[in-house]
Amino acid sequence: MTATPFPVGEIVAARRPHRKDAARNYDALLDAAREAFAEHGADASLEDIARRAGVGIGTLYRNFPTRRDLFESVYADEVNALCRAAVELADREPWEALTAWLNRFAGYMVTKRAVREALDGESGIFQSCRESMYAAGGPLLERAQRAGVARADMDFGDLLRMVAGITATAFEDDAQRDRVLAIALDGVRASR
Repeated sequence: MTATPFPVGEIVAARRPHRKDAARNYDALLDAAREAFAEHGADASLEDIARRAGVGIGTLYRNFPTRRDLFESVYADEVNALCRAAVELADREPWEALTAWLNRFAGYMVTKRAVREALDGESGIFQSCRESMYAAGGPLLERAQRAGVARADMDFGDLLRMVAGITATAFEDDAQRDRVLAIALDGVRASR
């Protein structure tokens, strides 16, 4: 897999400030927002996000004039990280690359749920993110299928829905979620 630019990468690059200090603040705000959304959902306090990032609320609003801008930027940044991970994992063995990416996808789903609730699926960014995710992760499944280590009777959409369904369930902790995901992924492995 080559380092082909994904549509979401262009969105992320266009939104990120060019000045180093402004870019640092922007990145800190995204990290803080990601944590806050994972902990508190779409209702996370913007003041708390600014505090976690170590900046004032004015800096948050300069970077993200509306709550929606913040949600979209966190979402696009998460998908962009998934796309980069797919490229980085492409040199691993097919099954290892696929399962490592799917574990990363499972972690992303927690943030996605909070952001998607807030945006009500009306964001134009969703289509670019979906296209990017399929372009990045789909080849990992196809490669695993060609190598005979993943079932051939499924497509990438099936796989994402399975993982999304698992992550939508409440678990006692991350370790339990990881065990359940591992059990499900054993069902994706091709019979030998």
